[in-house]
Amino acid sequence: MYSAYRGLLAPLLSIYIAALCLLAPGNAYQAISDATLESLPRPNEDFDIHNGAILSPILRTRVSGTPGSTAVLNHFADFFRTSLPNWKIEFQNSTSKTPVSNGKEVPFVNFIASRDPPWAAAGDVGRLTLVAHYDSKYEPEGFIGAIDSAAPCAMIMHAMRSIDTALTKKWEDMRAQGRTNPLDEQKGIQVFFLDGEEAFKTWSDTDSLYGARSLAEQWDSEVNPAMSAYKTPLSSISLFVLLDLLGSKNPTIQSFFPTTHWAYKKLAALEHRLRGLKQFKSSGDSGDASSRAWFPHASKNEHEIPHFSSIQDDHIPFMKRGVEILHVIDAGPHGFPAVWHRMEDDGEHLDMDTVEDWSLLFTAFAAEWMELEGFMPGAETTPGKNKRSGSYQAKTEL
Repeated sequence: MYSAYRGLLAPLLSIYIAALCLLAPGNAYQAISDATLESLPRPNEDFDIHNGAILSPILRTRVSGTPGSTAVLNHFADFFRTSLPNWKIEFQNSTSKTPVSNGKEVPFVNFIASRDPPWAAAGDVGRLTLVAHYDSKYEPEGFIGAIDSAAPCAMIMHAMRSIDTALTKKWEDMRAQGRTNPLDEQKGIQVFFLDGEEAFKTWSDTDSLYGARSLAEQWDSEVNPAMSAYKTPLSSISLFVLLDLLGSKNPTIQSFFPTTHWAYKKLAALEHRLRGLKQFKSSGDSGDASSRAWFPHASKNEHEIPHFSSIQDDHIPFMKRGVEILHVIDAGPHGFPAVWHRMEDDGEHLDMDTVEDWSLLFTAFAAEWMELEGFMPGAETTPGKNKRSGSYQAKTEL
C-alpha cells in the first residue's frame, strides 16, 4: 500500500519541485530580524591564532597527502562529531599523480558534512552548500595559507555551529505542527572542505582542483533513488557558496554571475544591516558607509554587473555541470590581497576584526536561507509572535 502510494505521489513531487525551480529565487525567503542579527554569537577566543579551538589547528602547513593535511582533516571530523553530532559526515577519496610526486599517486580527501530535515529522504532535499579548500600550497615550503583558506574554513565551522540549535528547534516545531508534507520543499545545508585546490607546480587543468574535480564528477554520476526530487547529489546543490582569500582588511567582493546576483545582493544587504546595527568590528579607510562596503555591485542589477572572466577556483568543475555559484573571493580592482601566495599569508597577517565579521555575516546568511527567524538562540519569540504564519510553506506563496 505504501509503495503504491509513493508511486503516485513521487511524480507529482518531481513536477512540483521542478515548477518551484522556475520561480524567482530572490523571493525564496524573507529577511531575518534586527533582533536576530544582534543576537548572533561571535567566535571570540575560538579564533585565537595561537590556541583558538576552531582556527589555530588549521593554521599549519597542510599540503595534500601529508601528515599536516591529515591533522586538519581530523580536526574537522572531531569538531563536527563533538559540537554538531546531528550532522552526517562523509569523506570522498581520490588519488592522482602530480608534477612533483615522481609517478606516485597522491591521496586527496574531501570532507563533507550535512544536515537535513530528519523526516526527509536524502534525494528530496535541496542544500545550501558552503565551500572552502583546506589544502595549502606545496611551494614555498612552510606556506600556511591563512586567507587561502584556513580562515574561510573556520568561518564556515563557526557559522554552522551557530545555527545548529536553531535548525533542531525549527524542525521539531515543524514536526509538532504536522508540517512535514513531502510535497513541500525540503531545505538542508552542507559543508565541503575540499582538498587539492592548489597547483603543485603550475596551474593547469590537470594540476589544480584535484578534490573538486573528483567530487563533481562522482556526484554527477551517482543517481538518487527512483522518483527522488533530485536525480543526483550534484543537482541537489541549491547554491554553491565558495569562500576564498578572506581575512584581509577592506575586502572587495565582486559579483560574477547574473543568475546568482540575487544571492550576492542578499549577502550585501546583511552586511549593510550588521554595520548599521554596529555588530561589525571592521571598518573601511574612511568614515562613510559606502567606503566600508565589501560588495560594490550591490546597487546594480544582474544586467549591470561587469562581465568578468571567471576566476579559476574550486567552483569550476561544479559550474561546468550546471550548479549555481556564488563566488565570495577578495578580488578587487587591483587584484588579490597583498599576501596572496606569499609567506606572509599566516595567522599574524590576518585582520581578526574582518575575520570575525565574515563569520558573523555567513552565520546570518545561512540563518536567513534556512528560515530560522524566531529559532536562533537569544532571539527566540513567544509562540505565534514574529514567526511568519505559514513560513514553512513560503515557496508556495511566491
